[in-house]
Amino acid sequence: MAELRHALAQYGLPPDRPSVMLGEPRLDAVLGGGLRPGALHEVFAGDWSASGFAALLALLAAQSSTAQSSTDRIRKSLFWVRPDYEAMEYGAVSPHGLAELGGDPNRLILVRTRNAADALSAANDILGCEHVGALLLEVEGAPKCLDLVASRRLAFAAGESGVTVVMLRGGADIEPSAALTRWQVSSARIENDDWGAPVFEAEIVRHRLGGLGRFLLQWDSEHGCFNTPDHGAVAAAPADRPAYAPCQRRAI
Repeated sequence: MAELRHALAQYGLPPDRPSVMLGEPRLDAVLGGGLRPGALHEVFAGDWSASGFAALLALLAAQSSTAQSSTDRIRKSLFWVRPDYEAMEYGAVSPHGLAELGGDPNRLILVRTRNAADALSAANDILGCEHVGALLLEVEGAPKCLDLVASRRLAFAAGESGVTVVMLRGGADIEPSAALTRWQVSSARIENDDWGAPVFEAEIVRHRLGGLGRFLLQWDSEHGCFNTPDHGAVAAAPADRPAYAPCQRRAI
């Protein structure tokens, strides 16, 4: 059963939806070749750094979508939906910070809403637009509007549109949802780490189509992908998962 799920994760995508390779080969192997597009992925915040990790996942997904549409000369954008509370509590999104991480601020569309219900409504509307490369949705706490039905509706819209949805959950307990993957992320430090190269401790605690794993990941803004620091992963990918070749790094 595990081998079947792993094969489906790798080969079960439509031909126009290749997996989004994150860069660290063991992580991509656990994910079945990379992050699955057209799906809902949850990132639960262990601390403030999780927002950066979620943004990087969405950024990679948006850039991958843009590359697929190059023949049509359609530059797809990253939509970031934030209720006003998140913006006031955690600060505004900095275009300079996004550029330092390798992203293009000109391809970022920031949407502010009054509350979580409006954020969910906006997210579903955004997924109906053909120029969306990826969607990052912030939801703080456990609002009543975000139940299993709402999660399924969001996952269905992502599957229909082919847009990758990353939902950042801060201050929330894990509850049933329709997310394909669920991550728990917090900041990490290593000795002699590079200034400006964030390091994350990321654990995949749920994966409908593959294995789980706990990784130490460092962002490489020059090449636009994640690396494993020299100190190695916190825990390697499951041994029963076949290895994949590392991605060919590309500039964002």
